[in-house]
Amino acid sequence: MSLNSIPDFFVYGEPVRPLEVGFLHVETVLARSNIHLGQVAAHKHPQMGQITYWTSGSGTYRIDDQSWHFSAPAVSFVPSTIVHGFSIGPGTDAIVVSVADDALAAIAAHSLLPLDRPVFADSLPQHVAWKRLAAVLEMIATEYAEAQAGSDKTLPALIAVALSHVARLGPEVMDATGSSDAALARGLRRLVDAHFRDNWPVDRYVEALATTPHLLDKAAHRVLGSGVKRLMGERRLLEAKRLLLFTVRTVEDIAYEIGFDDPAYFSRFFRERVGQAPAAWRRAQLGQS
Repeated sequence: MSLNSIPDFFVYGEPVRPLEVGFLHVETVLARSNIHLGQVAAHKHPQMGQITYWTSGSGTYRIDDQSWHFSAPAVSFVPSTIVHGFSIGPGTDAIVVSVADDALAAIAAHSLLPLDRPVFADSLPQHVAWKRLAAVLEMIATEYAEAQAGSDKTLPALIAVALSHVARLGPEVMDATGSSDAALARGLRRLVDAHFRDNWPVDRYVEALATTPHLLDKAAHRVLGSGVKRLMGERRLLEAKRLLLFTVRTVEDIAYEIGFDDPAYFSRFFRERVGQAPAAWRRAQLGQS
């Protein structure tokens, strides 16, 4: 199966849709068992990463062209656009935490686990890191289900802790980097996250990744679904939305923060992609007239 024929989903079985800034979603694998019947074909999520923590049972988990036969406990982290799937036996369940890319970008500074590549781990359940990871994932599931005041702040913090516990599994964590295109695309995304404010030209990314313009563009389109310039624009847009929604900074200040020299040009950039001016979008999101 070619990468172009692998389906994109919001969550498994549901078509892709725009995500709210800071989007988080938590559910169990068994909650969708009537859809997948234990067989989740290769798919990807274009706008969000996922933690999958297997709490019971056994099966086979696949990331790109690698696969693992596991018995619970086991855990994976898969960034957006990474192909994954699984086959499981009866009674096998997991907690699945889906996190929008913009939320992951904010979490990254507080996580010990690098969030630009997929990982998978399984081992003996008595390892203390597994017990701590299980406790945090249960807290995340409960916090999400109860939706109490302030959960928009506590959930990202708990997710950062969970990802850090995954990193602390040490040698049990297996890097699942996959194909050369996938590795190049992840390197590109890592650099875009670091330098989207700096107005790097495409050639600078090519040089930093020691590749050619053709190979970089091919990897970006094949794995991430768009070219380098569009990825840069999408990352700026995500950061603009986050700053508009979660800070009181002026539109002009935000424009400079994300690398625009001209606030008027930033407003045109935002309107072309969102359909509203930045200030109008902020008011609509915050329910202000």
